[in-house]
Amino acid sequence: MDDIVRFGVSMDSRLLKQFDKYIAEKGYSNRSEAIRDLIRNNLVEKEWKVGTEETVGTITIIYNHHKRELPDTLTNIQHKYHTSMISTLHVHLDSHNCLEVLVVKGKAGEIKIIADRLIGTKGVMHGKLTIATLGKELS
Repeated sequence: MDDIVRFGVSMDSRLLKQFDKYIAEKGYSNRSEAIRDLIRNNLVEKEWKVGTEETVGTITIIYNHHKRELPDTLTNIQHKYHTSMISTLHVHLDSHNCLEVLVVKGKAGEIKIIADRLIGTKGVMHGKLTIATLGKELS
């Protein structure tokens, strides 16, 4: 942050009390850092909505590895999009269920397609795409 700019914000006192409660719950040291994070989150969401920027994220899926052909199907999808796959983590939750976390990088629109394919695969019990950014435009 080379060039700090100070500005004022006006808001209803009830809203400010809710915001201060949020700040305390999240452990922020001050309002400024909380506001900066809210702005950054909004910019990351905008980046993903546009869909054309290079982004990163994680795709988390939980599935029963005993489901017929499911592990092979999931692996085939990952291989199809291998250029977007940065890393994977595979965890055996119990004797039947697995959790996979895939770190992905690419255009936001393409990453959404990959996530939808994996999460929507028959037999996947739960899945979630978590969006992030390369951070090039954020300070």
